[in-house]
Amino acid sequence: MPGRKRTLKPIPEFGSEAEEREFWETHDSSEYVDWSRARFVTFPNLKPSTATISLRLPAPLLADLKTLANKRDVPYQSLLKVFLAERVAAEWRRTGGADPLSNKRLQPTKARRRRTSQTAKK
Repeated sequence: MPGRKRTLKPIPEFGSEAEEREFWETHDSSEYVDWSRARFVTFPNLKPSTATISLRLPAPLLADLKTLANKRDVPYQSLLKVFLAERVAAEWRRTGGADPLSNKRLQPTKARRRRTSQTAKK
């Protein structure tokens, strides 16, 4: 319908972030936002939240992890996070539960995927 403007619904006021999250999970944003006027922006300093933990691993397991990471040219801590995320997601799928790790925030960055794929080609 070119030339015809749609009337957008007003975005409601939210009492909390959780309330807003639930709203957008259950409503189509195109009814509230004119995406044709959207602009691309980047947030270079935005980092996912992480928690520091202490984890004791058997020395041979840590050595194997470091060797695998070295072959892929990635830090061993990053490789461990990828392995853990993949395994937890697989367990959620196996048990038929929701997969909270399907969220892209836990996936490897483009740079890590590129390094991993380059190493796999060697």
